[in-house]
Amino acid sequence: MSLDVPTAVLDDAARGELDDAAFVAVVRESLPYAWQVVSAASADLADRPAADFGEHAVPPPSEAQRGQLLRALASDAIRGALERHFGVALAFQNCHRVAAFALTAVGSPAYREFVSPTAQVLNQRPELRDC
Repeated sequence: MSLDVPTAVLDDAARGELDDAAFVAVVRESLPYAWQVVSAASADLADRPAADFGEHAVPPPSEAQRGQLLRALASDAIRGALERHFGVALAFQNCHRVAAFALTAVGSPAYREFVSPTAQVLNQRPELRDC
C-alpha cells in the first residue's frame, strides 16, 4: 500500500466528501521523501524567479525513498494533488530528477526540452540503470 490513510479520511472518501487538503495531508504523511523532493523543486523555482524551472536532482538515498518518489509521480491523483498544492507542473526523468515548472511555462521551450526523449536519454548514467 502506498498511502497510510486514517479511518476518518477513508470514511470521508466513502461518503464522497474527500477534499484536496485532506488528501494532500495523507500524501505528506505517507510519502515524506517524495513530499520533500517536490517541495525542494518548488522552492527552487520560487527562489529563482528568472529560472525556467526549479529542480531536485539528487538520487534517493534508499530504495524505499525511491519507491516513494515513483509512487507519488506515477499516480495521477497524487501527482495532481501535489501540483495543485504547490501551484506547479511537475516533470520527471529517471528515478530522481524532478522539475517544477510555473503553470504558465508548460509548453515553453524549456518545458518541451525537459520532457523530450533527447533529455531523457542524455540524463542516463550507468549507476541509475536499475532505478
